[in-house]
Amino acid sequence: MIDQIPYEKILKEALKEGGEFADLFFEQTYSVVVVCEEDRIEKMISGQDTGVGLRVLFDGRTFYSFTNRITEDDLLDLARVVNRAVKEDRGEGVFNLLHPQGTSLLAPSIYGPRSPIEKHPQGIPIQEKVSMVNRANEVARKIDSRVRQVKVLYRDVSQCLSIANSEGLWVEGERVGTVFSVQVVSVQEDVIQTGYEPVGGTIGFELFGLFPPEKVAEKAARRSLLMLSARKAPMGRMAVVLSSDAGGTMIHEAIGHGLEADLAQQGLSVYSGKIGEKVASPLISVVDDPTLPQKRGSYAFDDEGVISQRTVLVEEGVLKNYLYDRLSALKENVSSTGNGRRESYQLKPIPRMSNTLILPGKRKPEEIIRSVEKGLFVKKMGGGQVNTVNGDFVFEVSEGYLIEKGSIGEAVRGAILIGNGPQVLKEIDMVGDDLGFGIGTCGKDGQGVPVADAQPTLRIPEIVVGGREETTR
Repeated sequence: MIDQIPYEKILKEALKEGGEFADLFFEQTYSVVVVCEEDRIEKMISGQDTGVGLRVLFDGRTFYSFTNRITEDDLLDLARVVNRAVKEDRGEGVFNLLHPQGTSLLAPSIYGPRSPIEKHPQGIPIQEKVSMVNRANEVARKIDSRVRQVKVLYRDVSQCLSIANSEGLWVEGERVGTVFSVQVVSVQEDVIQTGYEPVGGTIGFELFGLFPPEKVAEKAARRSLLMLSARKAPMGRMAVVLSSDAGGTMIHEAIGHGLEADLAQQGLSVYSGKIGEKVASPLISVVDDPTLPQKRGSYAFDDEGVISQRTVLVEEGVLKNYLYDRLSALKENVSSTGNGRRESYQLKPIPRMSNTLILPGKRKPEEIIRSVEKGLFVKKMGGGQVNTVNGDFVFEVSEGYLIEKGSIGEAVRGAILIGNGPQVLKEIDMVGDDLGFGIGTCGKDGQGVPVADAQPTLRIPEIVVGGREETTR
């Protein structure tokens, strides 16, 4: 634990050459990964990693060093590496002091995660975890002879964290997360379609009481089979209704990244310098909230020790705030929003989303669908790309249907949504009273962190729908 280390002495050494702020990030991580492919367990990995990162902020820059040896002498060496870099003014750098054999001085935290864990993954035998994977694989393969490939993944992670800084903050805690996903590939003649269904969050093995592995597998398999018989999606400008079940891919990519303060400060966001301006329809309010129970992006405190909080980003169409870590907040003389996150002790924290969502409105989803004479209903979004500088995006639709005379019609495949985030947000004219979450691992600057995103049912009166080439054998 951090109280076994003279952290004040180490932080003082780190600031010896004039740094403005220093912090220590201790991490001990336990993880288990089980993967089934080709009808057999292909991968079963359990491991533990322990290390510490030391950061100094000086003149608006970050100096960072890390090691997996946690003794007083090792950490003092770590501090000297960083303060020497500050003295020589070498600019931003990350210094790797990893050793082949790490030590384990951190003990399990006495503080639990924000959401109580009913069945801690560390207390579950590996055989039970493998059983969940095998059960999903068996169900997916038996649903239909057209199912050709099935991949099932189970992953659990528990982290014990201790953070101390030169301002006198000292925070300790544990984070637990479990993720389960099924990917199914189905083939009919020359057409190949994929169905994918992930579940998970800051939750233990009780995840499977909420989402039995058979149900997850069936959902993924039936999605891939449905798309085999679907007709090609029409192309052109049309009305689109995004289901709450689609997940919040749109909000995450089209606006979320653009509201991370480091990108906004560098002029790499279409929302740079627009606090107080109208950036969306008055029906749209956006929040980032890591305090939500059991969601994948939830945490009690961020990776800089700042207590988590709900941050209003857009209120009735007006931009209210960005997502800050300590460094980006320091540059604007504001407080961190508790969004300083990192993948591990080997990486410095940067502003990141947690659980980002468009708040529900007042319309019934059925009413929104009935309002469309002809268009596209997006049941599930796939992957996508967005240019944060200008807001242009391209998103795939993994499950879509035609809307004809206010009713959901036949399934279509291959649809792509092409548009501009700020423009689409301003044009949304109906917002449902429902809310659906999606989960993922968000990548930025080479780091991946767990996130969730959510939205209600939304109507976009007109957007470009494109197509893509069929996947064939």
